[in-house]
Order: sequence, then C-alpha cells, then structure tokens
Amino acid sequence: MSTYSMDRIKIPQGFWEGLHQLGLAPHDIARKAGLPLTVISEPTVNTAQYYAIWQAYSELSGDVARGMIRLATTYEATQYPPTVLATYHARDYRDALHRMARYKQLCPPENMTINEDGGACMIELKWLAADQACPPLLVGITLAFLLELGRRGTGRHLKASLVEFAQPMGDVQALEAYFGCRVRTDSGRNCLTLDRKDLDLPFLTYNEELLEILSPALERTLNHHQGNRSVSGMVKWIMKCSFSAGRPDVQSVAKELGMSDRTLQRRLSEENTSFIHLLTQARHEQARMYLADLSLDIKDVAFLIGYEDQNSFYRAFRAWEGDTPANWRSAHAEGYAGLEDTDQDRLNIH
Repeated sequence: MSTYSMDRIKIPQGFWEGLHQLGLAPHDIARKAGLPLTVISEPTVNTAQYYAIWQAYSELSGDVARGMIRLATTYEATQYPPTVLATYHARDYRDALHRMARYKQLCPPENMTINEDGGACMIELKWLAADQACPPLLVGITLAFLLELGRRGTGRHLKASLVEFAQPMGDVQALEAYFGCRVRTDSGRNCLTLDRKDLDLPFLTYNEELLEILSPALERTLNHHQGNRSVSGMVKWIMKCSFSAGRPDVQSVAKELGMSDRTLQRRLSEENTSFIHLLTQARHEQARMYLADLSLDIKDVAFLIGYEDQNSFYRAFRAWEGDTPANWRSAHAEGYAGLEDTDQDRLNIH
C-alpha cells in the first residue's frame, strides 16, 4: 500500500484569477513569495510554497485582517473548486459544513473538526504541517470562508458567537465588525463558534441535481485517496498534530481515524509496525525538525513532541542519535534545515 503525500496541495484553476480580480497580479505574488513564475501554471505546490504564496498576498494586501475580509467578501463562488462548490449547494448550513469538513481531506494543509455542544457549534482548524508556521491571513481567511458560506447559502447576514485565533491577526476591530462578535487572539487555537440553531437554516442555493453529479465523483476521489494512505502514515500525521497537547494514546488516535482501538492495532500489525514504534518514529522525526530551528529552546522542543519531563527527552534522544540534543544541533542543524523538499517528505511521511 502506497503512502499518500500530504505535502502536495492542489491550486484551483480560479485561484489566481480570483486574486487578479482583487487587483493583484499573479506574477507580483509569485515574485514576492520568492517563487519562479512557473508556479502560476503548476497544478500543485508543496506546503512551503503554498504558505509563501499566502504570505506574499498578505504582505501585498497590507493589514492581515483587512486583506482577509476583502478576499472573503469579494471572491466569487464560481471560482471555487468542486470540493468547495458542492458545499454551496448543500441542503442547509449544517450539511454544508459537514461536507466541507469531509472534503477538506482532499485539500491539505488544514483539518477541520465540528463539535455541536448545547446551543453552540465549534469549528476548529488544525494545521497538518506542524513544522511550518501557517501565515495568519490563511488561518483567518479559512474561518471567514466558513461564515461566508453560511451567509451566501442562507441569504442572511449570520454572525458568529466567538472567534479565536492562536496568533495576532491585525485590526481586531475590523474582524469583530466582520464576524459580528468578540474576536480573541493568542487564544491557543483557531476556532469559529456559531449559534447552533443557525445550522438548521436551509440554503437558498440548494441544488439537488448538481449534488447528484458532484457528490459521487468527490466520494470516489476521497475513497481513492484514503485507500492509498497507509494507516501507519495517517497515525504518524495525527501524532505530529497532537504532540503539543501531550503524548497521544491509542484511543484518541483511533477515534480520529474513525475506528476502534483493536481495529487500529490490527491494521498496524498488518503493516508490520505498532503504535509505540510509530510514536517513537514521529517523536524522533519531529525532534530533528524542531532542533533545526535555532529559535527554539531545547526545553521547548521536548514539550513540542509531547515530553513533560525534559530529562526524559534527553534520554530518548541519546537512544535515537547517540548524542545530546545540544551536540546534535551544533553538528547537524544547519545542514538539516537546508534539506530539499524531497528529503523533508521522506523524513515526515513514510
């Protein structure tokens, strides 16, 4: 079974045209991002290139918040790829959001979870590339598009209940005016909270015939991608996304994959590996990646890969590399940080 690479992101055909409609020339964005102009015609890019494109748009737009709002409110739905277009023709807001969460699996680099609790619906974003910082504007535009989806679909000016960002987002007052609620920054997560009753609102754009055409094709594509992923590869990806919250366990990872603990362990056994072995691999790979970032203290690296005790990290790293983290960093960090994208793929995904 081949491993599905999560470091290839498809650029929709309408992406560059949408930015052009905002008065931003694609070649200016490519140059600002430090990328060759050929990136404009490439169907896919890697995560680093994708982030660079969004960072360039952010810098050319000025304030992060205002650039985010401008794109969210101006971008035409006709420019969206089928994975997003299908959500605009869903039966109601809830159906649209769940379709978005499902089809996000075809559109790295973010993962979207929906939790309805009491009178609230919380939609949280997690970024798959734990070793690369996501541009704030990309985080903001992703949450803004989710609210914009409800507004355009229902024909109502819906408001969020709370918006949380893990990092500064520019003009907070502008964001609060757009979302219609309090906006918190540096909250530790990226989350859009909606009034749960709004999810029952029907979509004026509901198109059953179009969904009958789009949905089967999207499901076949999704099943193909999921079928091509090794379970061990998906387990390691989930682990790497979860380390900052502590050491992931079998139960939590199995739940993320929608299977029982026993099924997960059996599937890993079929791939000649185990949960503990993958946990060790994931920690080792992330430790090397974080140690290459000289701005991180070693105690921060220990925390980022799920060690509460710095001494436990030191002992584990000695077992992996035969040296201390500090010595390894001195000898390898510069060269390791300069690895080509293909080498990064090999280290992160097996």
